[in-house]
Amino acid sequence: MTSASAIRNAHFLGTKIRNLRKRNNLTMDDLSARCVKIDANSAPSVSYLSMIERGKRHPSASMLSVIAQVFQKDLSWFLDNVPDEASIVPVKGNRGGMSGMSLEPGFLFSKDILENAIPEMLSQTGVSGRQFAHILIRAHQENNQNHFPEIERAAESVGHKQMPISLDALMDICRGLGLEIKWFVKPPKSVTSSMSQNGQSVVRSFFEAPATIHVNQVMQTQPARLKYDLALYIGHKVLHDGDGVKSVAVTGPASVPNLDRRDSLDWDASSAIDSQDIIHAWRDFECSFFAAALLCPKVPFRRLLEQKAHEVTIGDMLEVTASVVMRRMTVVSSYPHWHYFDAYPPGRLLAVYRGNGIPLPWGNMRLVQDPCQHWSVFRMINADANQSVSQVSVMDVGSEPRIFCCESMHVNDMSGSSHVLCAGIDVMPALEAQGSDAAGLAHSLKLACNDNGGSVEIPMSIRKELQQTARLLNIEWLNRGLQKPAHMICPRSGACPRNPSCHCRA
Repeated sequence: MTSASAIRNAHFLGTKIRNLRKRNNLTMDDLSARCVKIDANSAPSVSYLSMIERGKRHPSASMLSVIAQVFQKDLSWFLDNVPDEASIVPVKGNRGGMSGMSLEPGFLFSKDILENAIPEMLSQTGVSGRQFAHILIRAHQENNQNHFPEIERAAESVGHKQMPISLDALMDICRGLGLEIKWFVKPPKSVTSSMSQNGQSVVRSFFEAPATIHVNQVMQTQPARLKYDLALYIGHKVLHDGDGVKSVAVTGPASVPNLDRRDSLDWDASSAIDSQDIIHAWRDFECSFFAAALLCPKVPFRRLLEQKAHEVTIGDMLEVTASVVMRRMTVVSSYPHWHYFDAYPPGRLLAVYRGNGIPLPWGNMRLVQDPCQHWSVFRMINADANQSVSQVSVMDVGSEPRIFCCESMHVNDMSGSSHVLCAGIDVMPALEAQGSDAAGLAHSLKLACNDNGGSVEIPMSIRKELQQTARLLNIEWLNRGLQKPAHMICPRSGACPRNPSCHCRA
């Protein structure tokens, strides 16, 4: 006889019932009806079954017996508290190549508990609400593979898919929306009071509700940046009716969170979650996405990418920044497995997107002390290069190696600070689509790298396969990367897979 205490202590019982039901393609109505057929008096209603699956209620022994009969399982199977078998807890959310986690048992990950626990977690780790919001937004981007058609449509309705769209055309759109542009030499204290007192940061522009765009006078000599900021505030007017809940546009290293200063006097205060932080972060993302869609509308920009073989320098033709071009590639390319970084020295990320799930050595909430220096973005940060650089890399993801390729380039922001933009792809899905033994090629390239101290001229047999992939994807910088040595990379040098490892050689 099953005891009530045994059922109550079976923390994953609801999870198991839910996953069994879904695996057998049963709705809660279906399962309830089947239980009624066996024993109408002990069968759960649909609402009660929902609460059982969410860990809000525990079934009686007789009710669990009925459910067990439906699924032809022993009662002991529901009560063993084993949460991690693949047949019990499915992998969550793998869109774009990323793996999520199951938030089980459900009663511990309920909305009410999370609302209390998340602020405490952030307070203990020194993470600000704004940083946490950026992680949430990035996860949302990656789960949707960077596709937000409603924002695309809003931008297209305003810009009518013009490409290139001129500065005069953007000015006309501003006037049509009732937006007034004012120029400033020095931003008012009301704007700079909340900013870091670091002389390297520059206020590009800010918005004053309901319809005034304030722009730094320096931007008159930088049309690509001016176009982006105007598009940003056009987005704010169209999407949010210019209500003023929009962050100031700031450029420079000071705009990148200082992740190391956990001994700061205001650490505790900065770790609190303010709902305004979440709103500002989300608005910033929406307006930025809108701006890129307005400057590089989807269909004509995809055609241009195909014509120019995904070259990152096509921004010069459109008078838009390289950052807009690279970020827009991840959205409009017919190939979905992209990643994008915008990194300031010594390795701080201003922006990151990883639609292919590439493991990162850092994020916008931390800066590790020993990132692998063989990543192209790190090599570029520490090098004096005037041209973009292509690199083919092999890295272990989980227990298996994968092949990546990226194009990185040095740029200077409006404050004069150098940073590195990097757009890259996961090559494995393209190899698999061609019928190639992608896993075998990655293992072979990894062995070749290891046999040569970590980098190697790509063997001809592997190069031929990758050249076919480059032609298929129509990405010229993948071809250029094949003419150079491939590098073995890892997230952190302390766990270097090279033999001998970089850590030991150091």
